[in-house]
Amino acid sequence: MPTYEKTEEAISKLSLEEYRVTQQNGTERPGTGKLLYNKSPGIYVDIVSGEPLFASADKYESGCGWPSFTKPIEPAHVTELSDTTLGMVRTEVRSTHGDSHLGHVFPDGPQDRGGLRYCINSASLRFVHRDDMAAEGYGDYMDQVEDVV
Repeated sequence: MPTYEKTEEAISKLSLEEYRVTQQNGTERPGTGKLLYNKSPGIYVDIVSGEPLFASADKYESGCGWPSFTKPIEPAHVTELSDTTLGMVRTEVRSTHGDSHLGHVFPDGPQDRGGLRYCINSASLRFVHRDDMAAEGYGDYMDQVEDVV
């Protein structure tokens, strides 16, 4: 079983935007994320710890301006916290092992797929293409990856 953790080395490799989002609870501007329109098959992992977070099969176009997913690939790798900033109550999602701020989850996702919308900053994610998953140690998740339509 792989070990996922937050390290000073991983933090030092983050771009300014990745650091601002993951370590300072920032949000990238809508429509600007590098993974927003990615339709390749694979998984999305925490940019800090490498822990698997979301599968391409669960990504969908929500129109919100950030990559959206219906569920985590490994629920234990996503922690939900109450967020009362900005004068509203929301549910923040963070990676469990990397403690990276990922985004928020909302109850307005596709009803036929569970009704949730995980609205995630591209800056908190690294995409691993299906063709590279086994070599990078994510082969156990191959059955959860399919082509995105």
